[in-house]
Amino acid sequence: MAAKGMKDLIELLKDGHARTIPMLADEMNESESDVLRQIEYLEHIGRVRRVFQDKVSCKGCSGCSSKDGAKACKSCLPDGGFKNMGQMWEVI
Repeated sequence: MAAKGMKDLIELLKDGHARTIPMLADEMNESESDVLRQIEYLEHIGRVRRVFQDKVSCKGCSGCSSKDGAKACKSCLPDGGFKNMGQMWEVI
């Protein structure tokens, strides 16, 4: 794994945008397997961690079942829910 590739990957992940592995591979001009391998390595050494998008912030409505939005109503979810969104990683 090239150090430059991982540095580029970390820089992309710092912007906080959700991306799929194919999107990252395209932006980095690398194969999907290389990008996935780099992310797994960075997770293993504690440099990045995956952000799970199963909770949302409630907009203060009465339709959500908990204060932290763990069971959010449709008005608090993004269009189409989370199933169509890319993955996100947080740089530590």
